[in-house]
This record gives sequence, C-alpha cells and structure tokens, in this order.
Amino acid sequence: MEAIEVGFISILPPIIAIILALITKEVISSLLIGIFSGTLIYSFYTGGGIIKAIQITFLFMAEKISENIFVIIFLALLGALVVTITSAGGSYAYGIWVSSKIKSKRSALVSTALLGIMIFIDDYFNCITLGTVMQPVTDKQNVSRAKLSYIVHSMAPTICILVPVSSWAASVISHIDSTGLNGMPVFILTISCNLYAILTIVMVFAVSIFNLDFGSMLKYENRGLKNNNIIVDNIVREIEDDNIIKASSKGTVYDLIIPVLSLVIISILSMLYQGGYFTKNISFSQALSSSNASLAITYGAFISLIIAFIMFIPRKLLKFKEFMDCISQGTKSMVPAFIILSLAWTIGGICKDLIGTGNFVGDLVVKSNIPVIFIPCIAFALAGALAFAIGTSWGTFGILIPIVAMICERVGSEMVVIALSAVLSGAVFGDHASPISDTAILSSTSTGCNHMEHISSQMPYAILVAVIAFLGYFILGITCNALIALPICILLLLASMFMLNRISKSKISE
Repeated sequence: MEAIEVGFISILPPIIAIILALITKEVISSLLIGIFSGTLIYSFYTGGGIIKAIQITFLFMAEKISENIFVIIFLALLGALVVTITSAGGSYAYGIWVSSKIKSKRSALVSTALLGIMIFIDDYFNCITLGTVMQPVTDKQNVSRAKLSYIVHSMAPTICILVPVSSWAASVISHIDSTGLNGMPVFILTISCNLYAILTIVMVFAVSIFNLDFGSMLKYENRGLKNNNIIVDNIVREIEDDNIIKASSKGTVYDLIIPVLSLVIISILSMLYQGGYFTKNISFSQALSSSNASLAITYGAFISLIIAFIMFIPRKLLKFKEFMDCISQGTKSMVPAFIILSLAWTIGGICKDLIGTGNFVGDLVVKSNIPVIFIPCIAFALAGALAFAIGTSWGTFGILIPIVAMICERVGSEMVVIALSAVLSGAVFGDHASPISDTAILSSTSTGCNHMEHISSQMPYAILVAVIAFLGYFILGITCNALIALPICILLLLASMFMLNRISKSKISE
C-alpha cells in the first residue's frame, strides 16, 4: 500500500482516538475507532469503500503484529515467569528475610523502595510483590498504609520505565522502532531525560529518609496504625480475586533473585551477541544499537523460565501441573497488554505509513512558528492529561510516540530524544495520579489501603513532581542538556518538600 497525502484530514484518526479515550476512559475501543477512521480515509481517497477499509485494517494490523511478534512472546513469557516466581514462594521468602533485618521505620521505608528498584521487570509484578511482602514489615514499624501504598505505586511504573529490560521498555522500544528510529539506543538516551520518573524516585527516598510528609499523608502518618483505615473497596477485591496467587511456604530468597538476575544477564548477553560484540571489534554501545532487543529479551525470559523450572520442580516447590498452570495464568494476565500494543502499533503505522499524519503536523508546527523549545513541555502535559484520563501509560505511548517522533523529525532531530522522554515522563505521571489506573488499584489492594485514601494522599506528591518536571522540560528545551536540567529540578524538589513539610506541620500543630 502506497502512502498518500490527505492534508488536515490526516490528523483525525489520532484526534478521534484521544478524544474518545478522554470521554470514555477506555483505550481499546478508542484506538479501534481511530484505526478504522484512518483506513476509511485511505480507502475513500484511493477509490475504495467500507469493505476495503475493513480489509486494510486487518491486513495492516496483522503486518504490525508480525513485525513485533517477539514483543508479544516476551510479554507472555514474562507473565509466566512472574506468576511462577510468586507461586514458588520466592517473594514470600524475601519478605520474611527482610523482616528479620529491619529494626526501624526509616529502614522499613528505605527497604521498601530498594526492593521496588530490584523488581523492575514488570509493574504488576512490582505492585503485587512489593505490597504483599512489605505490608507486615511496615506494619511492625507503624508505617501508615497510605505511605506504603504511595511508595509501592511510585516505584512500580517509574523503575520499569527507566530499565531497558522490562515489559514497559519492550513496549516503548517497539513503538520507537515503528517510527523508523532505532528503538533500544533511543530508549537508553531517554533515561537521563525522564524527569518525572527520576524525580519521583528521589522524592520517595527523601520522604523515607528525612520523613518529609505533607498534605493528607502527614495526617495519615500521625494517625498511624491505631486508626488506619484498611478497608478495601469490595469491587476492587472482586476484580483482583481471580489474580490471587497461592505461594509456597518452602521458597527461599534465591527463588526470587536468581530468575530475575538471569533475565537481566541473559538478555544483555543476548543483545551483545546479536550485535557482534563477541565476534567483531565494536564497542558495547554499537553492539546494543545493532542488536534485536525484543528478540534478546525474549531469549532472556525463556531461559529464565527454564531456570525457574529447574529450580522449582525438583525441590517440589511446584508440581509439574502447577508450573504449567502458572504459565497459562501468567500469559492470560498479559492479554490486555497484547491488545493495547497491537492496536497502538496499528494506528501509529496507519498515521505514518498510509495517510502522512506526521508530515502534515510537522509542516504545521514549522509554519506556525511555535518555538521548538516548547515541544517537550507540550508533549509532557499532553501525555500526562491523556494517561490520567484513560488510566494507562501504554495506551498513551501508542497514541503519542509516533506523532511526537514524526513532528520532531520535521522541526529538528536534536529534539527527538527529549520530546520522547517527555511523552514517557508525562505518561508515568498520568498513570501515577489517575484513580482508575491499574497500578493504582493494585497498589492500594496489595497494601490493604483504602483506594481513595491512597489517591488523595499521593496526589499532592505527584503534582509537585509534575510541576517541577514541566519546568525541567522547559530548561531541556533550551539547553538540550540533562546534566543542567536534572540537578536544578532535584534542588527545586527537595527545597519544595522541606518547605511544604514545615508548613503542613505548623498547620497541624495550630
């Protein structure tokens, strides 16, 4: 199928998808309608009708899925690995071990944050494991469930978006690849510019070490466990009942650590091997850039699953049938991700390869004389608003990454990495702040915190980081240098936290 130029009509598919997502708060149907509107435009302009549009829709969807099939396989294997580790009792054993080492409230909070960094392969795995494992540990140290839920929710999406070997990275890399850029190297470059994710992690450790609470979080912390409301909404519990995993009591800490480390090490070695690092005289970064990242992490997940099988079955942590049931359950847990990714790849490809959305919007930006320095700020704000409204970062990635990449290629390639990092950063903010986010629900449920208490106490923290990140992207737009923007943002964040903590304490004392 040859690309055509249809002018301003080319922006209708993404606009329709965005508006419907904002109105319905449901990303799948919104993307489907956006896709079909794009193929209708292409069909009518090339002399076809509705039947041709339907044919193009599914042909193009199949083409995009086949191009990214290793991402689908990786996510399925990752889901299986997560469930098998949990069922074997690795997460439970780690929690018991940590409990014996922690003697203070500060160490309990810092340990929670550190464990959140370790569990970087998937946000669902992070939320469920971190909340379940650390809840009894933090209870002993009189940490409120609201604060525990905040740390769990803060660490899950932020660390997943900063690590190249994670389910989030696989999704983002596939979207970047679809724009014609080299996904893995570009993703690695976005890490230092992902201001919201980095600043959120800084805030978590500052709150944990210096006790810098403010807003309603300070009230919940002062109330402590004596009156802590741990009622979880019945509807949320019903949703999660199907996903409850019975863990073995015979697992050890190594049953968590070894499979996760195997995934990381094998994935990196696979990327280096494919890139020719061991056979050619090339650098580490050159090998990574020339490798097939999605294939490499698929190898890593598959071999890690085999290692888990070897570790768990002979020791009777899981029976063979139970292990296979875990694979089935883990794969099922990734079905929503499969659907969203497939639709996102499709609408991005239609806009780029069929109706020329990027060329039109890029020309429009150039002709409107909007300063290039504002593009990161706009991308961050738009991504944050969209992710907040629809409750998902992944759907936001699929809608905005192709558009922002195409715009930046038109107005200046030096802004591509910064603008893409702004999209990733804004999407994480929207996910973090949204009450309908899946990670928000998992965080409050796994920690036993009332869902709206979690949202209301976390919101001021998320908004503060978002405001400073927005200013940071303005600085990045001017300097194109994260080494300048990031330290300024960190200093502003810490100063604001100390000030807000002092104000909140004075109000409570009054």
